[in-house]
Amino acid sequence: MRHARVIAVSAVAISILGAAAWAQTSITPLPDNGPIQTASLEIDFSKTQWGDAKAGQTKAAACAACHGADGNASIEMYPRIAGQSERYSAQQMALIATGQRTSGAAVAMVPFVKDLTAQDMRDIGAFFATQKGAAGIADDTAVADGPYKGLKFYEIGQQLYRGGDVARGLPACMACHGPTGAGNPGPAYPHIGGQHASYVSRRLQEYQAGRTGETDKTHFQIMASVASKLTEQEIQALGSYLQGLHDRADDVAAQATAAAPTAAP
Repeated sequence: MRHARVIAVSAVAISILGAAAWAQTSITPLPDNGPIQTASLEIDFSKTQWGDAKAGQTKAAACAACHGADGNASIEMYPRIAGQSERYSAQQMALIATGQRTSGAAVAMVPFVKDLTAQDMRDIGAFFATQKGAAGIADDTAVADGPYKGLKFYEIGQQLYRGGDVARGLPACMACHGPTGAGNPGPAYPHIGGQHASYVSRRLQEYQAGRTGETDKTHFQIMASVASKLTEQEIQALGSYLQGLHDRADDVAAQATAAAPTAAP
């Protein structure tokens, strides 16, 4: 009888343990919280109007610290954006705001552009497009050796900018950026005349590396294809040439201003 009780108790214990084991291995699904919300990597310009330069001037107040009040940055790590096309400037702000462009000093711009609307970006771009781009001085040091021996340093860049190199499949830079480096606002090819030499060189090196976070890689791939064929000497020389590149009409205007008689006090 005692054995029967033991067997009965054992059977009950086994049943309880079995139930416990089942409970521990059963999975109860958590409630569905819905799809995860992610931020878009694109900023929609389709509903914007042409930029308002006057409104843009007010909105661009914070830009002056790095780029200068008129877009002619004096510090070489910051690009000169005076005379840059509205569309190109707006696109670059959008790329930085969405995390697609992170190179160089782009990270410093994030706090200033992340809360801008697409229209704000166009307005700021319109303001800088009305400003007169400045230019620096190209390096005219004579090249002592190598394939470009005898040329002035900037002339290496000038040769490539104006004529490219057919043998290497290098197109002339001015085919897209224009003879004075003014760019083309239609396809948003940037204004590069008068840009800081070190900034131009760094950007060409980034294209040469071939890495980008941009979702639309069309323009990047065009430049990456070109930059991949350049030597380091050519990259630096292009930067020097572009730093001094400007419209000759600007010189005429500057001379006329200097020659104008001043009013008597």
